[in-house]
Amino acid sequence: MIRAAVLTVSDRSFRGERPDASGPAVAEMLRSLPAEILQQVVVPDEIPFIRRSLLHFSDALGIDLIVTTGGTGVDPRDVTPEATGSILDREVPGMAEAMRADSQARVPTAMLSRGLAGIRGKSLIVNLPGSPGGARENLAVLLPVLLHAIGKIRGEGGDCAPGS
Repeated sequence: MIRAAVLTVSDRSFRGERPDASGPAVAEMLRSLPAEILQQVVVPDEIPFIRRSLLHFSDALGIDLIVTTGGTGVDPRDVTPEATGSILDREVPGMAEAMRADSQARVPTAMLSRGLAGIRGKSLIVNLPGSPGGARENLAVLLPVLLHAIGKIRGEGGDCAPGS
């Protein structure tokens, strides 16, 4: 069982102007891994709030998987990648590339996504889009490799490819 946190980045949801639909959708999908959702939080589109949450989840709580939703586009308020990148030890660009490539086949604007994936300490952090559909579709791309990735980050060993 992996320990997970979901961070929704949305000014409107933070202010209570609309319910958070993406965070619950992501949490539901993660439970199928199986994952225990230890934290589910909504913060505004502001770097200090995002950074503080990511650092708390990774450094204080030692959460295995931190998934953000929202703030990955090109709007001036979309700062999730900047906040995430500022605290990562290492990026895992293939994860973000795979999500964008899969989305691009359905949604031309997917190329505007700036979401990152990377590692801080023993935590894998992944940025997803803010729409519930986009978040679910992008997470579906990663689900087949998440347990393996987290095991490798934990230092559990094992081959990366069958027959290796």
